[in-house]
Amino acid sequence: MAPPFLYDISSVDLNKIVIPIDKIREVLPQRYEFELLSGIVHVDDEIDAAIAVKEITENEFWVRGHIPGRPLMPGVLMIECAAQLCAYRAMQRFPELGFMGFARCNDVIFRGTVVPPTKLYMIARMVESTRRRCVAKCQGINNGTLVFEATITGMGV
Repeated sequence: MAPPFLYDISSVDLNKIVIPIDKIREVLPQRYEFELLSGIVHVDDEIDAAIAVKEITENEFWVRGHIPGRPLMPGVLMIECAAQLCAYRAMQRFPELGFMGFARCNDVIFRGTVVPPTKLYMIARMVESTRRRCVAKCQGINNGTLVFEATITGMGV
C-alpha cells in the first residue's frame, strides 16, 4: 500500500503557477532538455515544503526512444524533476552556493508510470537544510496517484 502524500494537495490549486519558469531560471542553471520544471504551484515556508509541476508533452526528447510505440517517462528523469525542485528551494535559501548538485538518492520506489501528455507533480519536503547539504523527502504524483518516492540529498558544488 502506498504511503500518504507528503502534503495535502486537496488544499492546493494545482493549476495555478505561483513561481513561473522565468523566476525558476533566475535560480536554476538547467536549460533546454534538462529544464525539468514547468512551474511551482505551492510553497509552504512554515514546514519547508513545495509542489512543482512538469508539463509533459509528446515532444519530450525521450519520447521517441523510451519506449517506441509506448512512451514511458524514465524514472531517472522523474527523480531529476524532484531534485530540481529541491535545488530551487536550497538555492533560494543559500544563493552563495552557486549550484546545488546531487549527492545521494535513497529509498527510491517507483509505483507507477508517467505517459505523455500529462502533468507530473513533485512534492518536496525538506528535512535538513544547511549550507553543507540539503535533504528532502520527495514524491511524484500523476493523475492523483503516487508514482515515485525518494529521499534526495544535494550539496553545493
